[in-house]
Amino acid sequence: MDLLFWAIIALVVSVIAGALGFTNIAAGAATIAKVLFAIFLVIALILFAMILLGVGVATAV
Repeated sequence: MDLLFWAIIALVVSVIAGALGFTNIAAGAATIAKVLFAIFLVIALILFAMILLGVGVATAV
């Protein structure tokens, strides 16, 4: 969940920078937030698939 936390932080920085008129910083922070969220989503889907298939130590309770 640490990756999702940093994506949310980058999103907040982007919103604040955009509100203050720093459009280049806002665009950069938004891009970072999108990339981190996409990585988080891919990892979450892989782990979910592993649980469904019963692979590895991640098993459904």
